[in-house]
Amino acid sequence: MIRVGVDVGGTFTDIVLEKAKSVADGEQQVVVTKVPSTPHDQSEGVTQGVLQVCEIAGIEPKDVDVLFHGTTVATNMVIERKGAEVGMLTTKGFRDIMHMARHKRPHNFSLQFDVPWQSKPLVKRRNRLPITERLMPPKGEIEIPLDEQEVRLAAELLKKRGVESVIVAFLFSFLNNQHEKRAVEIVRDVMPDAFICASSEVVNVIREYERFSSTAMNAYIGPKTAHYLNSLEKRLRKNGIVSPVRIMQSNGGISTVAQSATHPIGLLLSGPAGGVIGAKWTGEHCDTKNVITIDIGGTSADISVIQDGELRVKNPRDTEVAGLPVLAPMIDIDAIGAGGGSIAYVDEGGAFRVGPRSAGAVPGPACYGLGGTEPTVTDAQVVLGRLDPERFLGGDLSIDKSLAEKAINSHIANPLGMTTTEAALGILKIINNNMALAINANSVAKGIDPRGFSLMGFGGAGPLHSVALSEMIGAKAVISPLQPGITAAMGLLVTDLKYEYTRSVLQTLDDADDQALRKINDIAAELVSEADKQLDNDNIPAHLRSFSKIMECRYLGQGFELRADMPNDEPLNKSNKQKVIESFFNVHKETYGHAFRDQITEGVTLRIVASAKVDTLKIASLPVGGKTNPSEAKIYVNETIFDDGIALETPRFDRTKLLAKDTIIGPAIISQHNSTTIVPPGYTARVLGHGDIQVTRD
Repeated sequence: MIRVGVDVGGTFTDIVLEKAKSVADGEQQVVVTKVPSTPHDQSEGVTQGVLQVCEIAGIEPKDVDVLFHGTTVATNMVIERKGAEVGMLTTKGFRDIMHMARHKRPHNFSLQFDVPWQSKPLVKRRNRLPITERLMPPKGEIEIPLDEQEVRLAAELLKKRGVESVIVAFLFSFLNNQHEKRAVEIVRDVMPDAFICASSEVVNVIREYERFSSTAMNAYIGPKTAHYLNSLEKRLRKNGIVSPVRIMQSNGGISTVAQSATHPIGLLLSGPAGGVIGAKWTGEHCDTKNVITIDIGGTSADISVIQDGELRVKNPRDTEVAGLPVLAPMIDIDAIGAGGGSIAYVDEGGAFRVGPRSAGAVPGPACYGLGGTEPTVTDAQVVLGRLDPERFLGGDLSIDKSLAEKAINSHIANPLGMTTTEAALGILKIINNNMALAINANSVAKGIDPRGFSLMGFGGAGPLHSVALSEMIGAKAVISPLQPGITAAMGLLVTDLKYEYTRSVLQTLDDADDQALRKINDIAAELVSEADKQLDNDNIPAHLRSFSKIMECRYLGQGFELRADMPNDEPLNKSNKQKVIESFFNVHKETYGHAFRDQITEGVTLRIVASAKVDTLKIASLPVGGKTNPSEAKIYVNETIFDDGIALETPRFDRTKLLAKDTIIGPAIISQHNSTTIVPPGYTARVLGHGDIQVTRD
């Protein structure tokens, strides 16, 4: 079995290939590489990277059995507001729900506050067309039949306007989707080339604004995402790569191209999710269950927390992208504009700032010599001697220290009356402070004490900043993964195929009788059947499938719900329903610090998670060395400036030559092809059994 994982970042595309050496003993070879990303068309960089890693591994592209891909196509589309022109058919009288939303005022005391659902709507008001129809709760009875002629005329109007995507979102369709299904048929007849979806197909749950907005998001990113995925498959095949392609989802699972093309809303955190999965896997073989992760690439830093070896999933109230609600399961990840490519500048008020604007892959940092003239975080690292021109990306990419110095002097040092060193240190101090604040927002603000956690920095720039960040947040240790710059791509090879199906139930559990419980069980059976059909399409054998049941609960009258576990091995009944209630109480206490055990619990949404185990990436243990500053791994000594501004003669070590239980006494720099790990004075680095490095204060 030969498997390839490809993760696309803003600056570099990371690739890892896993190849079994021997079927008998299961020994595996792992090959990694990086290539520049191609923002104009990510498929070019992906294909180039796969061909390159195949060449390094000495295999033919046609021999790849499966390719796993994490992409930022959907995310970038939303952030940059470059999605499709969307039309909407909705229940007459409710076209402005998309504008009114939840009456949130993010800036309570501003008379000119701006909210994205009004200033940059996914669906323009003129393209929100009312349709005569009405369903009524609680069972979804038809009050007013669907006016099919209105639907047809509306579709014809949207077609004339050049609309690319159409959503059908009717009131109470989660109780009865008959009207939505028929409207979709009519629109598809009028607009056969359009991207069309119904809210009951995308997010079949209560809350009309969130359901409408999520469906609009799916349609907004749908055409371009589907085009990208289809063109990627074609480009791969054209270059001899004929393996199936699987796409990383926001929930940490993987999906097929076909499923991702019709439900692209699940890809909004595709890129960052792979990194967290890879960090969880790394923590497992480091015997570290409590980890704060920070994935620092060229453009952004993605932060998450792994507690007791488990990923955190965002609550429905928190799942949003670019300020817009998205009712899709997501790993709890926060992202900020901070990375190696973040540009330093002096603003109009004379303040020294760094990011969020990035130099990206083109033109990149000034030191790349590709036309960039503005100073970046990477330029600061080069000036301080923390990145060696002759060792950058293993020598595959030439960088010029003089260009970095010129950029920093002209844009920062000279205007602010600083030395070049002071300006470079200032760039790192500002960017580190920005990242530390973001880490605290994802941990301390959510009840996590960083002092009981290790900080795992990965991505190309992660290990350059990890120790400084750990000092700022008080983490107990730093972990530099075996392949920091490829961790997100490696995460693609250790996750499972996963789908989630939801349906609103709206049932108080305390007084639920046999009939109510039977209804919940019937809905669960229907959702499992849907999941089975999808897994059938994926050719997943029945014995590899597993299903877990989740009830999203709230106190009766509460605004939003939390996830509670349901019994998986038996139907819900009067004897076990208390387990669901207790699970909700425990989650509520963990989240908010208290639980009202005397209050009524209401089940709102039933969620079925269908998964299939895949072969996981296996990393062999390193031979034991046990040396201190091993001479065979030492490359040379260069001057390096650390955070206190003192320049020290600092040895470089080749990470590929380090063995288990080797110890590196700081100051030192540990170099490898895809990243660089800094060990400042007063710190010691220890090589763990699989090659990961733990850095602790002496």
